[in-house]
Amino acid sequence: MQPSEFQKTYIESIRDPEKFWEQVAREEISWFKKWNNVFEWDYPNYKWFLGGKLNITFNCLDRHIAAGNGDKVALVYLNEKYERITITYQQLLSQVNKFANGLKSLGVKKGDKVVLYMPLVIEQAVAMLACARIGAVHSVVFAGFSANALRERIEDCQAKIVITANWTLRRGEKKDLKSTVDEAVKGLEFVEKVIVLNRDEVFGVGAGLQPAQIREGRRPSPTSAKQLIVDYHQLINNQSDICEPEQMDSEDILFVLYTSGSTGKPKGIVHTVGGYSVYTHYTTKKVFDIQENDIYWCTADFGWITGHSYVLYGPLSNGLTSLMVEGAPDYPTPDHWYKIIEQEKVNIFYTSPTALRMLRKYGDEFPKKHNLSSLRILGTVGEPINPEVWLWYQKNIGHDELPIEDTWWQTETGGHMIVTLPGLNQKPGKAGKPFYGIEADVVDEKGQAVPVNEKGFLIIKKPWPGALRDCLNNHERFEKYWTEINGVYFTGDFAIKDQDGDIQVLGRSDDVMNISGHRIGSAEVENALVSHPAVSESAVIGKPDEIKGERIKAFVVLKPEFLPSDNLIKDIKSHIKREIASMAVPDEIEFVPSLPKTRSGKIMRRVLKAKELGQDVGDLSVLDK
Repeated sequence: MQPSEFQKTYIESIRDPEKFWEQVAREEISWFKKWNNVFEWDYPNYKWFLGGKLNITFNCLDRHIAAGNGDKVALVYLNEKYERITITYQQLLSQVNKFANGLKSLGVKKGDKVVLYMPLVIEQAVAMLACARIGAVHSVVFAGFSANALRERIEDCQAKIVITANWTLRRGEKKDLKSTVDEAVKGLEFVEKVIVLNRDEVFGVGAGLQPAQIREGRRPSPTSAKQLIVDYHQLINNQSDICEPEQMDSEDILFVLYTSGSTGKPKGIVHTVGGYSVYTHYTTKKVFDIQENDIYWCTADFGWITGHSYVLYGPLSNGLTSLMVEGAPDYPTPDHWYKIIEQEKVNIFYTSPTALRMLRKYGDEFPKKHNLSSLRILGTVGEPINPEVWLWYQKNIGHDELPIEDTWWQTETGGHMIVTLPGLNQKPGKAGKPFYGIEADVVDEKGQAVPVNEKGFLIIKKPWPGALRDCLNNHERFEKYWTEINGVYFTGDFAIKDQDGDIQVLGRSDDVMNISGHRIGSAEVENALVSHPAVSESAVIGKPDEIKGERIKAFVVLKPEFLPSDNLIKDIKSHIKREIASMAVPDEIEFVPSLPKTRSGKIMRRVLKAKELGQDVGDLSVLDK
């Protein structure tokens, strides 16, 4: 794409966003009934494609089959043992319809809530799509949360059904899931059924393509008077593979996804069918420059919004072959992911800066061992990426020639918001420009634009189709997104906009330290630390200080070839002073072998801070162990 082409289309999309999105919706998405109005904004509430009728699974499955692509592989499953399972679009539709009919047989209706607590396997994709097929609202909970965290989410959405598996595979071990669900649902009378995928009864890890061999005399066992365990395969064995898609209103709820509850009650972010379908389809198509036979791999889990938008719905809506890989990035060997890219001839690779830092730590020799020439597009997601890691990514995986799509977005936004589209000028560490139809800015507390290259709050001026519609059972919290700074969407992130309009996201505005009256973002100091040649990873916290208010402590993971020393500490501090300022220099630097992270790759600073201050570390179930 040429910059002039992007600029022309972007200006048109901002000048008349309703016309722009109407054209996208008409050309890219199949509707049972066209909308009456494109957009309605009763501030702070908004709706898109009012009166339109559609079903996201029709767009993800049926229309590709009708176009003669039923035999194309839709999903590829791989794990740490390199066991491989594929499912075509026709097979996937058959399984989705069977499971949808199974849900109906259990009394599940349009609008009922279904919680999934599952490993990253094809059956989870089937379950999500089956819910969407019949209009049930799925809420995926990452299969690493504790029983208490899972219960909190089940209670908040009043789930009628919970779906799980007996285990998930990670670092060579089968980690039990079923007992966590048993504990979570204990005493919850509104939970009517728990559907369990027994992964030991089918080839490898559970393809879901052949009926399981049910042991003689085996029956579902009761967990309470009103609640029965239902076997996943037994449920679908005798179901019809025909299930007409529910005609959903554009503003009907598609799913609820909870943001992390590590610092308080989790928020149930509500996304609706019409706008989300349009937005995830179009961002996938444009950001990744989709071509017909692309093999696409996004490394996210379904427990997070990236898994929803860019492993399942966006790729399938575009008719892609999408990879799902269960397990850790560096197990059984540090080059595990490179092997998969080579084996599957991956064309588009989309991962997180945390994963890249891990790969970088192992050294440059591992990517050199593998043929990565199939790659055409690289992407990064989940947190700001510092320039050093960006450059390493481009050199060692992109061979200094592939575009890197550094995408900024949130659970709340539904899809990509700021990104450098393929062909546009890339700036390491900067996400780029707002996507089509997105009017972003960097402002102060009063909503006034800050000068070029000065830090401020990142905001979005108008609603977009993929935006959250509500916070479940907490509309006041939803309104706060639009009232924190009056009239605009408050992202909660700090950012800087340069003279070309490119935006660098610095990190959360509520993840800052106050050092002698100066607000310093944790991400700023961490990026400076990682730019030191000895540092692989870092995390910083603010500790109470009688004079400064707070002082900075840094936790640093060194590259293998460096050893801790007082001289190295002095050199790192001098480096920070050069990179930022003296006030950003950590008072303490502690060398550690690793940092506490969630399995999605986010560093848990709160755990470091709680341990440092001798406080309760809270729920650690999301830690990657």
